[in-house]
This record gives sequence, C-alpha cells and structure tokens, in this order.
Amino acid sequence: MMRTQCLLGLRTFVAFAAKLWSFFIYLLRRQIRTVIQYQTVRYDILPLSPLSRNRLAQVKRKILVLDLDETLIHSHHDGVLRPTVRPGTPPDFILKVVIDKHPVRFFVHKRPHVDFFLEVVSQWYELVVFTASMEIYGSAVADKLDNSRSILKRRYYRQHCTLELGSYIKDLSVVHSDLSSIVILDNSPGAYRSHPFTADVRSVLSRNLHQHRLW
Repeated sequence: MMRTQCLLGLRTFVAFAAKLWSFFIYLLRRQIRTVIQYQTVRYDILPLSPLSRNRLAQVKRKILVLDLDETLIHSHHDGVLRPTVRPGTPPDFILKVVIDKHPVRFFVHKRPHVDFFLEVVSQWYELVVFTASMEIYGSAVADKLDNSRSILKRRYYRQHCTLELGSYIKDLSVVHSDLSSIVILDNSPGAYRSHPFTADVRSVLSRNLHQHRLW
C-alpha cells in the first residue's frame, strides 16, 4: 500500500513538473521571439526636409486600404487541427468572440514589424481596414492593431462586400467615390477584381519605403 501511494505521488509530481516545464518553455519561446522580432532590428529613418514636408502638406493624401487575414495577420481558431504556423509558436494575442451564440477563441499572429509599418505608412496615407471577415472578429483584430493610436478608424467588413460565385468581393467605391485616390494592400487580387485599375500597392509602397530606408 505504501509503495503504491509513493508511486502515485511520484507520478503526480512528474506530471506537474512536466506541465510547469512546458509553461516555462512557452514563456521562453515567446520572449525570444519578441527579442528577435523587435529588439534586434534597427530602423533608420531619414527625416523629411522642410521642402518635402511643405509639398506633402499641399497634396491630398491617398487612401491605403488594408486587408487583415494573411496580409497584416494570420489567425486560427479552436478546432483547427493543423494551423499554418510552426508548431509551438505562441500567438501575439488571443481573441475571444461569440459567433452564433458560441464562444470561439482566435489565436492571432501579427506579421513581423506590422506595428512599425502601420505607424510609418499612417503618415503617408489615410488608412482603411477592409476585410471579408465578420465584423465581430475584424473589429476586435483592428482594435488590437490600432492599439489606441487612432490610425485605423475607418473599417469595412463582410457586410460591405458583394458575394459572387461563393467569394466575397470588396466594393472599393464604398470607401471613396474617386477610385484613383485608393491604393489597396491585399493578399488576394480576386478580392478587388471589380476594380482592376486600382493602384498596385506593391510598387507604390516599395518606392516610399525605399526612400525612407525601411526596406
């Protein structure tokens, strides 16, 4: 009897120690990821000259429309057996939302350096979030990315899209009637196929980022 109790006690201790060790490794990986992602990067930004600032002040800023999923962030929710991130990678934040009366947890991974990206490009463009996701989810993600900076105030969601052949198409005319003033950053060109002549953000942003030594 004594031996059985000792074995049970030993097993309990080992199980507790294993859980404690797993939690420690989780915290360590998260800290290492933070150090690698943010602290080892040196951002060298040249300030604008007074002449450049004066010229920018006279030009109406264009609108940069930003997608969320697979563009600024990646997320997966409870029940997903194979998330498309490396196993063991801790999320940047976890969202708990209620969808159809069922609580769902989303594990959200931000694109590396996205916070700095938003901070910089918000000086050049009026930022607008446009996602085909449901508002209850998209709004929560946008709140986290905005982080009380008031740079992602204008937002559009699934209800602002048009459903065509099972795909949600983003109607950019709801953002602004003058489509020539809109630049879009989206991982799926099909999402804005109704507006094929909208500015290609890759060339526009690359030029701006290169000038400011961000890339």
